[in-house]
Amino acid sequence: MRLGRVATLSLTALAMAAGIFTLAHARDGAGTRIHVAQAAAPARTPDVIYVPTPQAVVDEMLKVAKVKKGDVLYDLGSGDGRIVITAAKRFGIRGIGIDIDPQRIAEANENARKQGVSHLVTFKQTDLFTIDISEATVVTLYLLPRLNVKLRPKLFSELKNGTRIVSHAFDMAEWEPEKHLKVDGRDVYFWTINDSARAKFGAAATEQK
Repeated sequence: MRLGRVATLSLTALAMAAGIFTLAHARDGAGTRIHVAQAAAPARTPDVIYVPTPQAVVDEMLKVAKVKKGDVLYDLGSGDGRIVITAAKRFGIRGIGIDIDPQRIAEANENARKQGVSHLVTFKQTDLFTIDISEATVVTLYLLPRLNVKLRPKLFSELKNGTRIVSHAFDMAEWEPEKHLKVDGRDVYFWTINDSARAKFGAAATEQK
């Protein structure tokens, strides 16, 4: 069935509203600029189900990392922002929370506002595997075992020696933690980035396996 120009434009508008298409620009044979509908990329969904870290565990994670004034903390999979917010409020440090879920980002920003630390913290809705984390001196995690292992090459390629990493619940497979604590029956693991571990578990070592 042949559609008129108005009907075609209407269908395109509906498809764009539904997130099926986006508009790009091109030119027809006469050189006239036209709009071209393109399929939109599907929205990225979270890799894990959101489960908040209990405050007692948050406190121990910051304690074992020896967070101090001047640190920059990145929380990968930041949820409602409680780790970043606690660190900012207690130590006056700058913190960045990374989460793919816009609802969690909105919640974290509201929590930061209520706690009076919005000037110290930033929450970014983005993929934790693509964002640059090189300025971090402390990295906190509550992901899954496979995601921790997948994240290892990034940690070693971007983080400086001496950067502290703390994970709630899950380890890093064969990368043995320097400390393993129990808090109310929950596991907390601690590592430090160094050349020895980088040689064993960094990107170059992973490629050789």
